Amino acid sequence: MRYIIILILPVLLAINGVHSHHKNSTGIKVKAANVNRGCVFRTFFAEDPYTPVCILKASDTLAQSVEKALIWISKAQNTDGGWGAGLHSAQHIMDPHAVKSDPATTAMVAMALLRSGSTPSAGSYSINLSNATSYLLRQVESSSENELNITTLNGTQIQTKLGLNIDVILTCQYLTNLLEYIKANPVLTSHVKKAVNKCVMKIQNGQNPNGSQQGAGWAGVLQSSFAATALESAEHTGISVDRQKLNQARNYQKLNFDSNSKTAKTDDAAGVLLYAISGSARSSAKEAREAEETIAKAKKQGMLAPDEKVTVSNLRKAGLSENEAMRFSTAYHINQSAMMAARQQDVMSGFGSNGGEEFLSFLQTGESLIVSANNEWQKWYNDMTTRLMQIQNADGSWNGHHCITSPVFCTATCLLIFNIVNDADRLRGSN
Repeated sequence: MRYIIILILPVLLAINGVHSHHKNSTGIKVKAANVNRGCVFRTFFAEDPYTPVCILKASDTLAQSVEKALIWISKAQNTDGGWGAGLHSAQHIMDPHAVKSDPATTAMVAMALLRSGSTPSAGSYSINLSNATSYLLRQVESSSENELNITTLNGTQIQTKLGLNIDVILTCQYLTNLLEYIKANPVLTSHVKKAVNKCVMKIQNGQNPNGSQQGAGWAGVLQSSFAATALESAEHTGISVDRQKLNQARNYQKLNFDSNSKTAKTDDAAGVLLYAISGSARSSAKEAREAEETIAKAKKQGMLAPDEKVTVSNLRKAGLSENEAMRFSTAYHINQSAMMAARQQDVMSGFGSNGGEEFLSFLQTGESLIVSANNEWQKWYNDMTTRLMQIQNADGSWNGHHCITSPVFCTATCLLIFNIVNDADRLRGSN
């Protein structure tokens, strides 16, 4: 077995003056100076106290799977710096160089490379990431202030299946994530912040009164879920976000799931339970964790008995207002129920075969487990990576068998799942 050493906070790499060493581009072995926070993963499971680093076993097979995927996707990049998924009307085209670049797919790949240990200035895929960043910044800057999206390209697989505004949403998420890695470069930081502000404005302008995003596609609930996550991340980095818009985005996802009946609305999820449930779980994750942390603190201070649960009454006793207590309690119970449902085999089957929407839903489920500090995370990760390795193509890619068939988009999403362990601290900190 080889070992993964996982950092407790995102490494700022050479660009930020921190010396790092990578055994390979998968992040299988990473060492960094001045790390003083504990291991998120082992402490999730109450196995260890906080220590500078933690070690998790990972099979050689998993590492090889990730490495093959990274090599394949790096070669799939177009000369303009972007990647494309192709048109919905041409789902059969699997050659990544036979399709035009689109921002949504490029942002997904960029997030996958960032999570895999590269930045625009360091790492095995720094050139790919630098070119992708330039491509996305050009797309944002050239877009009209009055338009909701950042591209004139229409009819892509991603837009048709997720929603017409998915390009700006995923681009916003990537650029927001990137800010944490470029602090030592004030010029690029200023450039990226300006783009993020423009993206946030577009996302907020594209919100419906019920909190969903306009232009919903076949599984528009996923677009809306990513919009909520993008706004959360932007707010965490100091970008001005309309708090009412953010709460509306979260509430839309919460209302898609009834924790009492354990059922979800699938009207905006193409009738597929997996899509609706994973969105509800992801959007409620932060408030669910805050509810648990509030109760734990109250117990420690002697305000609540050790066996007390998360309820509105107990959250009020812990010092929250009535509105806060109701909001956090609702989020907690929805998150717990949705996470349990999302891991059931009949739900995980999704549409019946794997398409890009299934991979995205799996990703949201994994991130939800991490953000909410759910102790089922390790089992989910082992099961999911095993499942994905079994369906990986011989060339290192993955592709969908319905709807989003694009090998680029599907491979990027699978890489985000495999390397989710490298991003836990940022996920918990930015949500």
